Amino acid sequence: MISEKMTAALNQQIVLEGYASFLYLSMASWCDKQGLEGCSQFMHRQSSEEWEHMLRLFRYISEVDGHALTPAISQPPHEFESVQALFQQVYEHEQKVTNSIHKLMHLATSENDYATVNFLQWYIAEQREEENLMRGILDKMKLIGDGPQSLYLIDNELALINKAELANEAK
Repeated sequence: MISEKMTAALNQQIVLEGYASFLYLSMASWCDKQGLEGCSQFMHRQSSEEWEHMLRLFRYISEVDGHALTPAISQPPHEFESVQALFQQVYEHEQKVTNSIHKLMHLATSENDYATVNFLQWYIAEQREEENLMRGILDKMKLIGDGPQSLYLIDNELALINKAELANEAK
């Protein structure tokens, strides 16, 4: 059985993951509007992944006899200064999620809740991968710069990342 405090903390994480899914969906729409098909596809995939993260938490809470709550999710922004600013916001959001996961792990450890400690290990590894991916995208954007062809090059880079991720998923 899971404690009420741990259940409440995990339910807060559900809200954060749901918001990330909606944020990335909003970003995908903005990218579509800008003609950035590769970026849009990337953000659609990220949105789906965050939704799955939310559902994984939801199912876990039920498995350990807690009460998972359907989150009320705030409206994310729908306008962005630039694709670079958009990805900077994604990176900062992923850092926020990582920090939240670490706090959950601390709580689970302090409560000797080893089932939740074990469950959260997957999220810790996932967040390391997410931050690394976003940092790599931002690094490429810095290399590409912001000249006239930069959006085309950035969009192509994201399309390549999409292809690589789809190939990894197929394995």
